[in-house]
Amino acid sequence: MYAETQNDITRQVVRVAQLLLAYGAESDLVEEISQRLGKALGLASVELSISSNALVLTSLVHGRCITTTRRIREHGINMTLICELQRLCLLAEKGLYGPNEVRRRLARIAPKTYPAHLVIPMIGLSCGSFCHLFGGDLAACLITAFASSIGMIVRLLLARSHFNLLVTFAATAFVTNILSQIGYRWPLTQTPELAMAASVLMLVPGFPMINAISDMVKGHMNVGISRWGQASLLTLASVIGITCAMQLGGIFL
Repeated sequence: MYAETQNDITRQVVRVAQLLLAYGAESDLVEEISQRLGKALGLASVELSISSNALVLTSLVHGRCITTTRRIREHGINMTLICELQRLCLLAEKGLYGPNEVRRRLARIAPKTYPAHLVIPMIGLSCGSFCHLFGGDLAACLITAFASSIGMIVRLLLARSHFNLLVTFAATAFVTNILSQIGYRWPLTQTPELAMAASVLMLVPGFPMINAISDMVKGHMNVGISRWGQASLLTLASVIGITCAMQLGGIFL
């Protein structure tokens, strides 16, 4: 294998690893996919070092090493893109894709998101369903669905304007909690406290916390602690928004 070919394959493998980390894959999966893809494309071995905001990848062919570093910028959770990269690795392992096909496929890969007009009502429905599971009456469920839907609109607008994620979570929690206090202002429901609790469940950072625990259990302590810290900060931001809303509304549970 020529040095130019090794350089090209190394760039493709590190790009796959970079995308996997940016869109929420756990570190063990990133290592596995990178090594499998590198070997499928002709590399003898692939060694990967992952930190909280960067990765270092070294490829080895016939005793010749190439090392490259990439910065990781998080883009949110997108399992569709992660599955697409896993499919790309499988096609390369089966011999259906070579370096050229992988390069072209990578150039076309882009994150796909659900449209806002579908996401917003589904968030309202899910939070309203949680309120029902908690024992809330029909009015509380409707208040929950309304408050969480408006909160999701605020969250999407702030995300589209590229606000800091902590500010986005705090503002979304504030608006959602203010609206969910309708049950306290007017005697519409017998369980207003359940509406307040269920309406902000969309802000629970469950996926980052699961990934953080998975990384730490599997030995990726630095990345796991970093993800745990990020999830904890998001939770704290939500709590600050909820507390400010309760203070403003004069409600203390």
